Amino acid sequence: MIFDLAIFFAAEVILILILYRFLLRQWIINHWDEKLQEEGWLIFRLEPVIDEIEDRMHDKLEQFQNSFFGSVGSMVKKGKELDPMNNIRKAAKSGDWTSMLVEYAANKSGLSQFLPSESKTEAKKGGETANSSPQLPKKIKDLMLK
Repeated sequence: MIFDLAIFFAAEVILILILYRFLLRQWIINHWDEKLQEEGWLIFRLEPVIDEIEDRMHDKLEQFQNSFFGSVGSMVKKGKELDPMNNIRKAAKSGDWTSMLVEYAANKSGLSQFLPSESKTEAKKGGETANSSPQLPKKIKDLMLK
């Protein structure tokens, strides 16, 4: 009895393999080839995936755009602060001709980074009066640290 079942099972497996090899395989290939030849079939099937990718890319692009423009804005602000002409403009507005000449000379010589940015406010707070002339520094180091 067990031997008959084993023969029947082996015959079934061989029949399925023969059917698959010569009949089913070609039918499956022809069926999928027809499906792929249909216009828009793959796009119709993948439309949810395409929509999800599009939504994610849109969100990522918005995040990148916000961070990019935020960092560009802060860089522009810092760049405006580093403009060597800012100190000359401030000195010209206040009428401080000596500071303006010092700033101009430092910008031309490339030494403007060594000048403190608040040298004008410190000089005005130093106790200068309208009648007395400001003290001139005796060394270049005194001028830069002023």
